[in-house]
Amino acid sequence: MPSLISLIVPFYNEGDGVDLFAQTIMPVLAAIPETEWEILCIDDGSRDDTLKRLIALSEQHNQFRIVELSRNFGKEAAMTAGLDTATGAAVIVIDADLQDPPELIPDMIDAWRNGAEVVLGRRVDRSSDSAAKRLTASWFYSLHNSLSKIKIPSNVGDFRLMDRCVVDALQQLPERQRFMKGLYAWVGFRTVTLDYVRAARHVGETKFSGLALWNFALEGLTSFSTLPIRIWTYVGTIGALFALLYGLFIVVRTLLLGNSVPGYASLFFAVTFFGSIQIISIGMLGEYIGRIYVETKQRPVYLIRKIYPINKNIS
Repeated sequence: MPSLISLIVPFYNEGDGVDLFAQTIMPVLAAIPETEWEILCIDDGSRDDTLKRLIALSEQHNQFRIVELSRNFGKEAAMTAGLDTATGAAVIVIDADLQDPPELIPDMIDAWRNGAEVVLGRRVDRSSDSAAKRLTASWFYSLHNSLSKIKIPSNVGDFRLMDRCVVDALQQLPERQRFMKGLYAWVGFRTVTLDYVRAARHVGETKFSGLALWNFALEGLTSFSTLPIRIWTYVGTIGALFALLYGLFIVVRTLLLGNSVPGYASLFFAVTFFGSIQIISIGMLGEYIGRIYVETKQRPVYLIRKIYPINKNIS
């Protein structure tokens, strides 16, 4: 009996690439034996004609189901909506920009049928990305994995296959601020990694600005480790120790040489340096308090406005 596999594709202002995505992905899926497909396209509050094109696509091809979110919740929420909606025995997450090669999907299916519960796509060549993006990505993975007990595989994005047992495990995780790369790593399961070369975007532009990537990295660092906030305990302790030693030095010098007027430069440096440390530490503390604040509200990760078409049989 053919296996039903769900393909999850988040879309946000990707109208120009909808038809190209369908034309590229469908021949690849059709060539895989003993499989049936549901292609879940998650419209994450697009402001262009993405939704209109997706609905037209679902009317032409029976495999497509369109999940329209009520607004833009972000890619992490869109992927969560796809995982919650998917009904397949396995789920594959892929971006709509075709930078992750659909041609790798048959190999993922083979690895899954041979016992793997998670099949990762790892980028071995990121020359299509800017040098700054490659460098900052390398820094992020190194910093995250040095701070957190949960190790994220380097150069592995959202392109992956997950068995139904993995999807069920992810659905048990209740947090609202979701760093999916960390959640994928946290649940574990038997994993196989396939390498590929990352292609350039065929149409459109990336939706992640430098600030968005910075915020995303900060989200990842604070989601799976309390070490960043613990560091400031050590910094404060060391600073207090040096301050105590300097105070003793001033007392001894005053007893031996008399009272001297402290220099403006040293005073300015001390005030600005320790003041900056205090501000940074308060900011880091605020990051964790903010996460607690969001979680206590218990708002849903996303809201679905409509699913197109309704009650359609998959074939």
